[in-house]
Amino acid sequence: MTTSEVALRIPAGEYTLEGDLMVPAGAPGVVLFAHGSGSSRHSPRNRHVAKALQGAGLGTLLFDLLTPDEAEDRANVFEIPFLARRLVLARDAVRRQRVARGLVIGYFGASTGAAAALVAAAGDPMVRAVVSRGGRPDLAHDALPRVTAPTLLIVGGDDGPVIELNQAAYRLLACEKRLEIVPGASHLFEEPGTLDEVVRLAIDWFGRHLRA
Repeated sequence: MTTSEVALRIPAGEYTLEGDLMVPAGAPGVVLFAHGSGSSRHSPRNRHVAKALQGAGLGTLLFDLLTPDEAEDRANVFEIPFLARRLVLARDAVRRQRVARGLVIGYFGASTGAAAALVAAAGDPMVRAVVSRGGRPDLAHDALPRVTAPTLLIVGGDDGPVIELNQAAYRLLACEKRLEIVPGASHLFEEPGTLDEVVRLAIDWFGRHLRA
């Protein structure tokens, strides 16, 4: 399978965000990754998931939601509307690329990035699916009932407080939705086999909804 690789530079006001766009030939859509606190486009967990999605014939964009200076201020990772706007800028930058023109969009969010993904997806017909891994969808607040993209929430079975937050957010979602709890997984899905289960669930969700 031939894959087009683009080192993407995403204009964000006075800043430029760096991203890695990978689009296999014949891909129906591109999944944009919104990382969580203390992470970046180099996150090994997100790169593991992205590689698996590419192997399943889906495009991916790993990019930095924050500049290095912005990331030093931990308060920025909880500025959900700000992060959501960055995600929309990345979506627009992807769709301007020849290799991704006309493709639909999916969002894969982790931690606070999941809230940003849901806020960015709310009312956006271009976004066809959202997956949250160990996310904080509760931080999307009033945007949750306005999300129309099918949404999958994945939580570790040993991540007690986050399970409750995801259950509360799940009740507010009015779209097609699913909540999956992975037994034996902690917040970061570091236990053997748990991240592979995330991969399986994500490939199934994106594969069905981006190809619909």
